[in-house]
Amino acid sequence: MRAAIVGGGVIGGGWAARFLLNGWDVAVFDPDPDAKRKVGEVIDNARHALPALYDRALPEEGALSFHDDLSAAVSGAVWVQESVPERLELKHKVFARIAEHAGTDTVVGSSTSGFKPSELNAQGAGVIVAHPFNPVYLLPLVELVGDPAQCARAADILRGIGMYPLTVRKEIDAHIADRFLEAVWREALWLVKDGIATTAEIDEAIRMGFGLRWAQMGLFETYRVAGGEAGMKHFMAQFGPALEWPWTKLMDVPDFTDELVDLIAGQSDAQSGHMSIRELERLRDDNLVGMMRALKRNDAAVGAVLRAHETTLPQGGERDGLPVTARRQVPASWVDYNGHMNETHYLETGSVATDRFMEMIGADAEYIANGLSYFTVENTVRYLDEVLVGDTLTVTTQVLLGEGKKMRLFQRLYRGDGTLAATVNSMLLHVDLGTRKSCPPGPAVARKLAEYAAAHAALPKP
Repeated sequence: MRAAIVGGGVIGGGWAARFLLNGWDVAVFDPDPDAKRKVGEVIDNARHALPALYDRALPEEGALSFHDDLSAAVSGAVWVQESVPERLELKHKVFARIAEHAGTDTVVGSSTSGFKPSELNAQGAGVIVAHPFNPVYLLPLVELVGDPAQCARAADILRGIGMYPLTVRKEIDAHIADRFLEAVWREALWLVKDGIATTAEIDEAIRMGFGLRWAQMGLFETYRVAGGEAGMKHFMAQFGPALEWPWTKLMDVPDFTDELVDLIAGQSDAQSGHMSIRELERLRDDNLVGMMRALKRNDAAVGAVLRAHETTLPQGGERDGLPVTARRQVPASWVDYNGHMNETHYLETGSVATDRFMEMIGADAEYIANGLSYFTVENTVRYLDEVLVGDTLTVTTQVLLGEGKKMRLFQRLYRGDGTLAATVNSMLLHVDLGTRKSCPPGPAVARKLAEYAAAHAALPKP
C-alpha cells in the first residue's frame, strides 16, 4: 500500500508517520529544501510514541521516499493527502496536478481545517475533507466531509491505520471540532486582553479541570453525569437559563493589535519558553501515551479505538522452535530514573506472554468465564541486560512442565538487536475459580498443554 503526502509540514509529516508506522510505503512531495529534515523529526517523534500505545508490535515500517516531482510522488498511490497552506487558490492548483497523475480509484483527502468540499471541488476536483488533529500519528480523530461513497472508502482505510473517522453529516465551515476550538480560543483571547488571566492561568484552568473530563467523556456525557441521578434533563433545567446571561464575548473578536500579540507572546514565552518545541512535543506525546493507555485499559473513548486496532495487529510466529508469545515496544512510562526499563516491567512482559500462551492452549476468556483458570504461584526473574525506551521486546515461551495441575513456563525476553535481556521462570497452578482451590484442567486444555510440553522437551533446557 502506498500513500502520497503533498505538503510536509507538521500535519503532512504527521500523516506520513501514521501511514509509515502502519506498514505503508510513503512518498512525500514538498518543494521546501528543508522538508526532509522537518518530516524526519516528526517521524522520529512518532517512532518514540505511537508503538508505545500498543501491547503488540506495529507492522514493519514501509519505505519512505522524498520527491521533487509531484507526479512521481502520487503515481500508484492508494491515498493522497494534501496538507498545503490554507489558501484556496493554492489548493485548487495542487488538486489539478494530483488529478493528472493519480489513479481514478485513488482517495484524495485534504487536511483543511476550514474549507468545505464544495469550495475545494469548485474547479472539478474529486476531493474529500480528511481533517486530522495534531499530532496526527497519535490522535485518531479524522473528520470526513464530502461524497458519501468516497468517505466510506476512506473510513475503511483510516480504521486500518488506527484512526477514528467521524463523518460530518453536512458540510459547514471549520467542520465540527475546530468550531469548538475557535470558540474557546476567542474567549481566551478576551480573558488575556482584559487582564482577567494570563496564558498560563487559562491553560491551568483547562488541564486541571474540564480538560481531563473531556478526554474521557466529551461534552454531553460530562454534563449528563453533572445532572446527577436525574440526568441531562435536570442539568439543562438547572443550567440552561445561564446561557442567556452575558457571561461570554463568544461572537466578538478582539483586535489583533501589536500590543495584544506582544502581550500573549510574552506570557507564552514566560510560561514555557524554557523548553524547545521538540522538548514540548516529546512531553506532550509521552503524556498522551500515558492517558490513552489508561483509557485503553477501560476500553473507553480513544482507548476503544486503540483496542480495536490492536486486535488487527499480527502476533505469533516462532523463534528457535518456540512460540513467540509477546512482541511490543517499550513505552517511556516503563523507564525509571536510571534511564532503563524498571525491573517490574520485565515481569509484566513475562506475564503478558503467559496470558497469550494460556490463550494458545485454550485457557482463554471463555474458559475463564466458565470458572477455570491458572494462577501464578512463583516467579523467578533474571536480569541479563538493560532495556531502553523504544526497544522492541520479543518473548518466547517454553513449557518445562505441563501435567496435572501444574504448568511451568520459561520466558525469554529478547531486545530488538537479538540480545537476551531477561528470563522469567513461572510456576502456575490450575484453579477452580468458584472454590479458589487447585484442580485438574479441562481435557482439551490438558491435551494441548501436554502437546507443547512434549515438543519443547526436545529443545535445549534453560
